[in-house]
Formats: sequence, C-alpha cells, structure tokens
Amino acid sequence: MISEYLDFIVQRMDDILLFSTQHLQLSFMAISIAIAIGVPLGITMMMFPRVSSLILGIANAVQAMPSLALMGFLVPILGIGTTPSIMMVTVYALLPIIKNTYTGLTGIDKAIIEAGTGMGMTKFQLMTMVRIPLALPVIMAGIRIAAVMAVGYTTLVALIGAGGLGQLIYRGISMVNSKMIMAGAVPAMILALLIDRIFSFLERLVTPKGIK
Repeated sequence: MISEYLDFIVQRMDDILLFSTQHLQLSFMAISIAIAIGVPLGITMMMFPRVSSLILGIANAVQAMPSLALMGFLVPILGIGTTPSIMMVTVYALLPIIKNTYTGLTGIDKAIIEAGTGMGMTKFQLMTMVRIPLALPVIMAGIRIAAVMAVGYTTLVALIGAGGLGQLIYRGISMVNSKMIMAGAVPAMILALLIDRIFSFLERLVTPKGIK
C-alpha cells in the first residue's frame, strides 16, 4: 500500500508541486491581509474598550458561520477564483489575531505602564515602545494559529476554482481514489506543520529576553 502510494506521488509530483505552490500563495496572501486588519483591530479594542465587545462579537459570529455557507455568500458578489477564496480564508484567520492582539496588549502589568507614564512617555510612545514589544509574543502566537488555520481552510477553496491541494482531494473524492486524496491531504498536512514550526521559531525570536 505504501509503495503504491509512493509510486502515485512520483507520477503526480508535477501536479503536487504546482498545487502546493498555489496553496502557499493563497495562504500567505490571506494571512498577510488578516494581519493587516486584525492587529489594528486588536489595538483599537484596547484603546477604545467600548467597541471591543462589538468587534469580538462580529468576529465570533463570522467564525461560527459554516465555510460552505460563507463561500456561497461570497461567490455571487466576488465571482469564483482567487478573490473570494482569499477573502474567505482571511475572514476565518482574523479571530485569533484580533483576540491575541487584544489579550497581549491588555495583559501587560499595570506597574510597567505606570512607570512609563511616570517617565513622561506619551500614549504613542507607550504603545510603540512598551505595549507592542511586550505583547508581541502573544500576538505572534495568534498569527501562528491563524496561519495553520489558513492552510487548512485553503483546501476548501478548490471548490470555487482557486486551485491549491484541495484540487487533488476533491478529484480523489469524485473518482473514489484514495491515493489521490492522500496526495492532496498529506502535503497539506506537511505544509501546516512546517508553517507551525516557522511561526513557532518567529514567536521565540520576538520574545523579549526579560520574558524568556
């Protein structure tokens, strides 16, 4: 069985490499957009506590929406292909980034903030020189979770013609071909584990020495 699977992998190597590249591109674009939106939203929640419940409520509601339903909602608006796919994956990657950014920024010891204020630091200086550096490990942990989630959700976007390793999985399902299913599922799993290790390393890298 293993030898047959390996033979199939060798035969389909060109397709696997192509779809893996597409998968990484889609995941990277989605997580980049999610970071660009999620981190500022987390900062906004910390600065304006009154809107925190609203933002978190919307993020939680969207996260709870079934992925197929969200795709069905996006396709009539954005069509099929890359754009709705990136949008869908971005939406699901937002929640852990927003939550961890907010948690990291609000979880800093008040004595540290008071010490910075006592030294005459402005709110902007406190944010850029104290809050964000100390919260960075927690923020990176959220980005790490979101990145792994993005790889998983990207397998679904093959249903709307965006490519990626989901193509092999859905072909295998339609053909009742377990080898083709595995040819898509195993590389997707390897990509998720690889991305998890990369972001785990980055998380340790940005952790201040004092916290370590």
